Amino acid sequence: MERPTSTRRGRVAVVALTAVCLAYAPIAFTELWPYARPGAPAVGEWLLARAVSPEFVADAVRDRLGPYGRSLVPLIVHSVLGGLLMLLGPVQLLSAVRRRIRLHRALGVVFAATVYVSMAGAAVYLVRTPPERAFSGAAFWIVLAVILVGTVGSVTFGILAAYQGFPDLHQRWLLLCYGFLMTAPLLRVEWSLLPAFYPGLSLQDVNRVAIMHLGALVSFGALLATRALDRRTSVPGLTGTWAPGPVMVLAHLAGAAGLAALVPAFLDQGTAGRRLLLAYLVPYAVVYAVLAARAAGARRAGNGWAREEWRLHLAALLLAPAFSAVMVPVLERAMDLDRATALTAAAGIGCGMLAYTAVTVVALRVLAGRELLRRRAPQSPPPEVPEPALSAAAATGEENR
Repeated sequence: MERPTSTRRGRVAVVALTAVCLAYAPIAFTELWPYARPGAPAVGEWLLARAVSPEFVADAVRDRLGPYGRSLVPLIVHSVLGGLLMLLGPVQLLSAVRRRIRLHRALGVVFAATVYVSMAGAAVYLVRTPPERAFSGAAFWIVLAVILVGTVGSVTFGILAAYQGFPDLHQRWLLLCYGFLMTAPLLRVEWSLLPAFYPGLSLQDVNRVAIMHLGALVSFGALLATRALDRRTSVPGLTGTWAPGPVMVLAHLAGAAGLAALVPAFLDQGTAGRRLLLAYLVPYAVVYAVLAARAAGARRAGNGWAREEWRLHLAALLLAPAFSAVMVPVLERAMDLDRATALTAAAGIGCGMLAYTAVTVVALRVLAGRELLRRRAPQSPPPEVPEPALSAAAATGEENR
């Protein structure tokens, strides 16, 4: 890929990301120590008590004691290593941009190993904790499980892409991985901000509101970073499109049908349902508008590759409500959930899972183009085998005759 072009918005985004990561790292390092030793200092609790109220924090700690107590050591491992990942992420991004290959590779090994161990700690918590007894309930448990699978899957595909010599795909998967990791600090931001809009809302309810859009926002951020770093206008072997007009029309119809099923279902839940619906629709509309505008802009600029990637992600976003609507009865029956919980969980996982699918389709698009080039390449003729040279004696004999 060409070297990324520095822009003011790009620099602002990198600075903002780095600031969030650096601010969250000490929070992650200390967050769970009070559960192991009451009274131990915790940066996150101290900040949250001043941003909201000490009572808000005390209620949250009390409600988390039971679920966290059964898996406290794995959760501490998960949280501490999560803080380390917040520090490694910006360094990895900057080392890649500045082409410091050896540093990038060495830190990449550390990053991947840290992801696996950290996610193993989270997995222990999820396995040991029944969904209905998890902090913030079964819907939050389901979303956490999906984020865990998405994080592990994306870092694994990123490693495979690097080993197979696909740096563009490696970059996409690792940015998506880091997007999933960013759900942790962004969730803490919502802990501080949402109580100002909804006074009296508990931390459990704040979590339910947050999962309505976190998957969409972090995957959207990963896509923006991907497109900012990939300045190519074409990809070898890219012909036609996998998102033609008829496909986009069908995706819009599916999205409309999905929203037509989700919106009344949320409205039937009363005030809580309307609050969740608002948290889902507003970010969804913003992401849709940006993706559609960027795809149209790429078409006007004649940037076929950018247009293709924007449209594939737009199609995935459109299919997310339909996927969530289908998943509501599936979760009800498979996990014996009530309708409200299944609805919240299905809406919470839809955009993130479809964004993951979109990155998979983009990767397949790139691989298909390169396979097409390989098949079209002319076959090299077999090397000519030179005739054996005659010995000097034999040559002399021939001449004498």
